[in-house]
Amino acid sequence: MILVVTDPPDPLADTARTSAGHDRVLSTGTFLDSLRFRVHLAEHFDVDANQVEAQVIGEHGVSQVFLWSAARIAGVPIGKLIEARGESLDGVRKKIEDNVRYANITIIEGNDASQFGIGIVAARITEMVLRDERAVVPIGSFNKNFGVTLSLPSVVGRGGVIRSFEPEMSGEERQALEAGAANLRKSENRT
Repeated sequence: MILVVTDPPDPLADTARTSAGHDRVLSTGTFLDSLRFRVHLAEHFDVDANQVEAQVIGEHGVSQVFLWSAARIAGVPIGKLIEARGESLDGVRKKIEDNVRYANITIIEGNDASQFGIGIVAARITEMVLRDERAVVPIGSFNKNFGVTLSLPSVVGRGGVIRSFEPEMSGEERQALEAGAANLRKSENRT
C-alpha cells in the first residue's frame, strides 16, 4: 500500500499507481479539506465540529467541490440554518470556502509551518488501514468512472480503499466534480 501525501496528491498518486503496478495507492486528497470545512462550519454556527456533516470531494486544489447541498448539522441542512440566521448562502459560502482553501497560508503565517495538519491526517489514514477500521472518509483513490485519482467518500481498511460512494449532490456540484476530473486527466496526459 502506498499513501501519497505530497502536493498535488492526486496526480502524484496516479503516477505512483502506474509505477507500482497496482491500485492500492491512496492520496490524502480532500480529507484535510473536509475536516477544515467541518471546523469552519462549526465555528460559524457555534457548535461542536463532531456534529457537522460536510465533505469536500474531487481534486485537492482549486477545483475541489464543497458539498453544500449535503452539509448538515443535526440532520438540518446548512442552507436552512443560514436562512434562519438571516444570512445569504453566497456570503457564508465564499467566506468559509476561502478560509478552507487558504488555511495552509494562514497557518504558515501564524506558525511558520503547516505540516501538522497533513501529518495528523496521514497518521489517521495509517490507523484506519492498520486497524482495518472501515472508516468512511473523503480520500483520494483511482476511480474507474472518472479515470483518475480523486476524492470521494470511501471505506478505508486494511486493503486501502475498499469501495467509494458517490454522494448525492446538486447539478452544479456534479458539473464541478466532472470538470475537476477532466482537469486531472489533462494534467496526467501532460506528464
